[in-house]
Amino acid sequence: MGIWGKRDDMLVHARQPFNAEPSPAALAGAPTTPVDAFYSRNHGPVPDLDPAQWKLEVDGLVGTPLRMSLEELRESFDEVEVTVTLQCAGNRRAGLIAVRDIPGETPWGPGAISTARFRGARLADVLARAGAEPRTAHIAFHAPDVSASADPPQPYAGSIPLGKALAPEVLLAWTMNDVPLPRVHGAPLRAVVPGWIGARSVKWLTRVTARSTPSDGYFQTSAYRLLPAGFHADRAAPGDGTELGPTGLNCDILSPDDGARLPRGPVEIIGYALAGEGRAVARVEVSPDGARTWTRADVYGADGPWAWRHWRATVNLPAGEVEVVARAWDSAGASMPESPGPLWNPKGYANNSWARVRLHRR
Repeated sequence: MGIWGKRDDMLVHARQPFNAEPSPAALAGAPTTPVDAFYSRNHGPVPDLDPAQWKLEVDGLVGTPLRMSLEELRESFDEVEVTVTLQCAGNRRAGLIAVRDIPGETPWGPGAISTARFRGARLADVLARAGAEPRTAHIAFHAPDVSASADPPQPYAGSIPLGKALAPEVLLAWTMNDVPLPRVHGAPLRAVVPGWIGARSVKWLTRVTARSTPSDGYFQTSAYRLLPAGFHADRAAPGDGTELGPTGLNCDILSPDDGARLPRGPVEIIGYALAGEGRAVARVEVSPDGARTWTRADVYGADGPWAWRHWRATVNLPAGEVEVVARAWDSAGASMPESPGPLWNPKGYANNSWARVRLHRR
């Protein structure tokens, strides 16, 4: 077992702060991701919070500020479970780095995405108990992990609009896949915001604040923003670019591995697809010959509206080196861009171009 109880075959991008993704094979075909394979994205050292001493504060534009222990949370609110796919905004960044270098950013492959069953209290129920005032338009999450990459260094914070915060799928979660939330994944309590970039599912929650404006922290105003291609990330001012929130349609190939050498005969291609908020995966197609011909994949494994779907397709590959390509459509009829080139941006976010692997058939 590796660092933080993770699988030995995790691709560790950094040990401090700990950032790692599972191998594609660890995600292939599994409707939920085991905790030891779930990707980990951190901005500072993992804090060590004593659940017996920890309290959650709910403050800001509320009529009744709250301060509750984990036990009080569990006793005071209905416990609900939601199966959720969380995806880092930088998932598949390696494909954009191949177009043009992105200095200082983690070269995530297709594994900065994972799915788990989270259980906890609805954020909406907690806010109802606190009595959010009419001026409230955003809900901010605060954590104690201090990031040296922020300017200036500061504890992690982020926010979501009130409308999303009141949605029934948004949780303050204390379990993950039927076990207490592991420390590296946010114990004793984390936010889970389905359909939004993982950066908004803040871990190690210590405070929830009702605000009239979005969080003014670095990770809301500067870090997770989609900058135009001509910008220099180190010269961007707070508020530049587009604030990232809901995720878009995406898919990738998990098996066989890129560069695999395969015997003759039919080959099964396996991958995942995830639709954007309020949409579903409608179709996945796979090409065994670099997008000249296409085969419709079998899409399966739906476990609620906030989870990915896996897909498989059996294809016959030409001899020699071939490029296998996959693309998806969502329920609104939208598909994925063919090339990562036009998607390139200075921080390497939101790559949802066609998935591609090169295979060698003997």
